[in-house]
Parts: sequence; structure tokens; C-alpha cells
Amino acid sequence: MSTNEKLYKQIIEENQGRIRSVCRHYAGVSGDADDLYQEILINVWKGMESFRGDAQISTWVYRVAVNTALTYVNKKSKYLNFNMYWDDGKARDLVGEDPEIRIEEEKKTQLLTNLMNQLSVVDKIILSLVLEELTSKEIAEIVGITESNVRVKIHRIKEDLREKVKGGEYDI
Repeated sequence: MSTNEKLYKQIIEENQGRIRSVCRHYAGVSGDADDLYQEILINVWKGMESFRGDAQISTWVYRVAVNTALTYVNKKSKYLNFNMYWDDGKARDLVGEDPEIRIEEEKKTQLLTNLMNQLSVVDKIILSLVLEELTSKEIAEIVGITESNVRVKIHRIKEDLREKVKGGEYDI
């Protein structure tokens, strides 16, 4: 096994969970997620030589995964109108621990998923990375905006979601 193959295997082993999570967010649990996973693996392999080491390898893998996911979704949707899938319970935490939000958990989760799917493409990407517990710095490197802009966007996204959920703007 060559040095590149060993490095590739190590990168995939260390980042497999992150890659799978991106696939779930962008393609759900269907066979599309498996196809997307394979495309990401191919792009990581192809991009290894161009990795300059400016960021952590995990940040670079996220960037490759998100860009591959967006390209994949774009192929499937003429207008890049895609839905993300939030099935791990982390999404509810964005709007707080308010008891009212927990009353009808499944309905609220569906509402929150619908609201998040109405976000812009960039906001969806940022939100998916927040749910993966990346730092503002890592998100900024992946998305290509400043760290302070990331923090502002995160705050605005959370506030907007809270308002819509708590304000009864949307019927459950």
C-alpha cells in the first residue's frame, strides 16, 4: 500500500462520521446518501494532492463534503432547492429548552425541519455545520466568509427560527 493510500485510509477513518452526517443532511437516509458518500470519497482522493495544509484536515474534508453535496444536489434540482434532513434531535436544541417546544416533540421537529428547509442555501450549510458542533472559525473556513459574519448569521438564524416556532407564525 502506497503512502497516499495509507494517508487516504486514515483520513477517511477519522472523518467517516462527519462525511456520513453531511450525506444524511443533504440526501437523507435513502440510497442517494450512499451515492453521495461515494462521490465525497472520490473527491477527497482526488483533492489530496491539492491540500495545502492551510486548515485542519477535518475542516478540509468538511469543505470537500459540503461542496460535493451541493454539486450533487444541484444535479438533482435545477434551482438548487433542496431539503436537508434533521433526524438526530440536535435541531430542536437550537430553539431552546422551553417546555412548550417539548410538548408535541414530533410535530415540533417536523415544523422545525420545514422551517430550516426554507432557509437559504448558505444558511442551511451553516446550520448543518453548527449541528455538527464545528467552531465559528471552522465554519468560516468551510463556507468562505469571515468568522464574525458566521457568528452573526448563526445568531440571526437561531433568532428567526425561535420567533417562528414560539410566535405561532406557523401552524403545527
